[in-house]
Amino acid sequence: MARTEEIPAGRASARILIVEDNPLNRLLFHDILQLRGHEVLEAATVDEARAVLARSTPDLVLLDVQIPGGGGEAVIREVRKRRDLAALPIVAVTSLAMPGDRERLLSIGFQGYLSKPIDTRTFGAAIEAFLTPAAEVGGKRHVRHRR
Repeated sequence: MARTEEIPAGRASARILIVEDNPLNRLLFHDILQLRGHEVLEAATVDEARAVLARSTPDLVLLDVQIPGGGGEAVIREVRKRRDLAALPIVAVTSLAMPGDRERLLSIGFQGYLSKPIDTRTFGAAIEAFLTPAAEVGGKRHVRHRR
């Protein structure tokens, strides 16, 4: 098994929602992010993602594009309509890797694109790149700091 990347000390932690229907992928993403000090929320379907977003505001969403219940595109359309979540960073984590897929997903509102299978050595840092001060919601930096 490949080693995961080193965990940087003193970095901010965040609340990250993983929307992924494959339980093994969800567990892998969860474990990597939790080891890096992040709070992880999970959903396996569009309906579960709606429920999580109705009761919690994550700092970042990792969204599988091909999830049951309407797909990731349904989730991103709904999120972009909500004023309180309109600027929420959403990253596509998908097996779609045909020419043009990345550009199409970015054009409909995803801030980033990561292809599966992920590289466990770089996944955490790749996700944290979307949690920079530039990732703001409502004019405020949308990342909680470790206490």
